[in-house]
Parts: sequence; structure tokens; C-alpha cells
Amino acid sequence: MDIPYRVGHGYDIHRIAAGGRLMIGGVAVSESMSAIAHSDGDVAIHALVDAILGAMGWGDIGQMFPNSDAKWKGVASRVFLEAVCAKLSEAGWGVANVDVTIMAEQPKLGPFRETMVSGLAKMTGGTVNVKAGTNEQCDAVGRGEAVAAHAVVLVAKLPGSAR
Repeated sequence: MDIPYRVGHGYDIHRIAAGGRLMIGGVAVSESMSAIAHSDGDVAIHALVDAILGAMGWGDIGQMFPNSDAKWKGVASRVFLEAVCAKLSEAGWGVANVDVTIMAEQPKLGPFRETMVSGLAKMTGGTVNVKAGTNEQCDAVGRGEAVAAHAVVLVAKLPGSAR
């Protein structure tokens, strides 16, 4: 069946530690904490990459950018998103819509929302929405020990694409 739209969902979580820089949605949201991760640990972008890969049936972020490969150590997560969006375009598809939910007890993300939206929209070429909330002091996120994100994406076959 040739369907012109596909939907994908992604999820990511990282523990946080004192010191460093915390990147979420392509934006430095704190200079006093950081994600414990192989790359920069941007949970929003990691979830979005997984959502796009899922929509296309291309596996997951760990398969495409394995943390066992030293070349991804400390890399900005935007590199992953830009690579996946380029692959998507080469396959004749594009991002139509993105909805990201970020869960973090700290820092407060409201002041960074618009910058995240515009940056993610530029990287994906789609309409982007970003929401943030806490886990009401439940679990590791709620205790301030971790940050997490869910992303849902709609990809569409590009006009004139025979693929």
C-alpha cells in the first residue's frame, strides 16, 4: 500500500549531573548541569530522531549513531537530526509536523521554548510544537535526577517523488 504519510514516535531519557551544559531542543538551557550521555545528551532531539527513524522503519538512533563509536563522543545532537533529515529528503520524504513534550523538574524551560521551536523547525523543515512539564516529583525526572522527552512526527511524501 502506497500511503503518502507516516507517523513516528520517539522517547529518550538521560540522567543529569552537576556542572557542564544541558542541551535540550538544540538550546543550552543550563550552564550548571548536563546530561550524562555519549553525545551532548539532548533528549528532545534524540526523541525526534527516533520518531523520524520510526516513521520510516529505519530502526533507532542507537543503530544509526551507536554510542560504541568514538566519532559520536560529545557530538552535538543536531548533527544526528540534520543527517536523518537529509536521509529522509533523499528518500523523497519530508517532515510535515513535529510535537515534542519535554519532562524536566529543572531548569524551567518556558524561557527557551520559542528558540527551541524555531531551531527545530529550521532543522526539520516542518511545523514544530514544544511543550514542557514536570513529573510532579514522581520518579527520577520528578526528583530532578533526569530529563526526558517524547516526540511524535508526521512525515509526508514530497510532491513529485516517485519513491
